Amino acid sequence: MAQTVMIERTGGPEVMALVDASLPPPGPGEVRMRNTAIGLNYIDTYHRSGLYPVELPGGLGMEAAGLVEAVGPGVEGLAAGDRVATFGPARGAYAAARNVPAASLFHVPDGIDDETAAAALLKGCTAEFLAERAAQVAPGDAVLVHAAAGGVGLILTQWLKALGATVIGTASSAAKCAAASAAGADHMLLADDPDAARQVRALTGGAGVRVSFDGVGAASWALSLAATGRRGLIISYGNASGPVSGVDLGVLARAGSLFVTRPTLFDYYAAPAERAAGVARLWDMILSGRVTVTIGQRYALADVVTAHRDLEARRTSGSTLLIP
Repeated sequence: MAQTVMIERTGGPEVMALVDASLPPPGPGEVRMRNTAIGLNYIDTYHRSGLYPVELPGGLGMEAAGLVEAVGPGVEGLAAGDRVATFGPARGAYAAARNVPAASLFHVPDGIDDETAAAALLKGCTAEFLAERAAQVAPGDAVLVHAAAGGVGLILTQWLKALGATVIGTASSAAKCAAASAAGADHMLLADDPDAARQVRALTGGAGVRVSFDGVGAASWALSLAATGRRGLIISYGNASGPVSGVDLGVLARAGSLFVTRPTLFDYYAAPAERAAGVARLWDMILSGRVTVTIGQRYALADVVTAHRDLEARRTSGSTLLIP
């Protein structure tokens, strides 16, 4: 048996329940993983609310770090006692232990502790593909990062600075602006400032940014359009304020022949070689000190309802962990 968070219907945080689930021996190609730290991500709220449809009843959570307890038939390269981490795509990480596909696990280097791995893997790989493959940011590029003090935002800001970009960020409070500035953001703006687009233009000599990284969605779409320069790129990768809908493609022409993409992590981490290379790149960024992972808050797994409420109310900063 292992304590596991389950949902039988979609809805608000109250639909989550902590239950004792049976845990059979790992099957072919599976590993039993004992979680020591679990990453909380905004995508978890989309699965819980039904914004992203999931099979019910089911578990939640994609990101965790811990130890291999047992391996099933046919598993190679993993053994009991190995330190590992996963970012999915299988859900169910909100658990003390579970059986997971061996192919979804990555060895955690000795220089990275379990909490850092659980706080960084999904968010850091997101930053990797956004900055290096989706946007292909080059030295000297001016970029806009929405929610720059969030879990992805703080890692992405540091990653972009390591690539030589000039980072303009937005955040919901002065304290969060200060946190993003400490992570390396060159300029910070309040997200609800009606003058933000003009300030971005002023900071870029009127040209606008080459890339807007927008994980907020509906509330920030207008600012992304107004702040992105001619033939620039908007990467809309999240829906924290609700999805962008009813997009008129003519708006892109009027805003300067803009490009827009709506990527998902697993389209960039589809092949085993892509997954291995991306995770290796993340571990290197952390071990080299170019990326420091900020864990803003920790909750007991039993307090998952409170954790979701705080995340959705923007009461969190940096990465958030659930501790079994």
